[in-house]
Amino acid sequence: MLNFRGNQFFSVHKRIADALDRLAPMPISKIFDASGTAFVWDPEQKHLNPVENVNRLDIDLLKGIERSKNTLLENTRRFAMGLPANNALLWGARGTGKSSLVKAVHGALCGEHPLLSLIEIHREDISSLVKLLPILREKSSRFFILFCDDLSFEKMDNSYKSLKALLEGGIEGRPKNVIFYATSNRRHLLAVDRSQEEYSGRKNLSDVTEERVSLSDRFGLWIGFHNCDQATYLEIIDGYSNKFGITMSKNQLHAAAIEWSVTRGARSGRVAWQFIQEIAGQEGIDTFE
Repeated sequence: MLNFRGNQFFSVHKRIADALDRLAPMPISKIFDASGTAFVWDPEQKHLNPVENVNRLDIDLLKGIERSKNTLLENTRRFAMGLPANNALLWGARGTGKSSLVKAVHGALCGEHPLLSLIEIHREDISSLVKLLPILREKSSRFFILFCDDLSFEKMDNSYKSLKALLEGGIEGRPKNVIFYATSNRRHLLAVDRSQEEYSGRKNLSDVTEERVSLSDRFGLWIGFHNCDQATYLEIIDGYSNKFGITMSKNQLHAAAIEWSVTRGARSGRVAWQFIQEIAGQEGIDTFE
């Protein structure tokens, strides 16, 4: 009987110890490959999966967004130097180069600042930032850009509250070596619940508005993106054509590119890239580097 109770006590004690181990932060050496500069956060495994070949364009190929490019470059460069910098929200029309710019800026600066790392975090994993930030805070010699593509929150989704606290609020605040960049089709990341606004009445409309903008206000930089005009669209086409050695004549290329944009109903960097993929495929040119 005593032996049984002893074994039972040992089993309970072991389960408690195992549970505490799971709750404890994983050592940075076990989740972080110091040789890498780009990662994807896996909250289930508490691991930063290294990305050897980042899917990005050379920053010089991003045309028609010079002001946005310079703004994000300067902000990121200051951050990589340990100077004050702002979280950034890149918002606007789809396919206009928002996520491409974030990745291109990192690519342009990581040679100059080898301790600058890019970490992609998926929208559905935003609530796990509370686990990741303390780990990154420990690695104070490195600088981390947390990047969330296509960030937005629907009504009844309360996970945005954890992001609000982590961006600027909380007792500890955002670690000095961490910055947050997000892209979105919306300037205000919270969806509008029109039925709730009508139900609440006009006297509460200001409260609804304050709640909508409260998350976006946590980003010091708002960088807007818009569909480009035809001249800029063709400039993008020419940049890609020169980069990959497209042999089609310029006049033919422009005519085909304009027709392509008409069939897509839009002119944007994404549409230009898809057109170049079509032409490169026809000419047997590999655009993967």
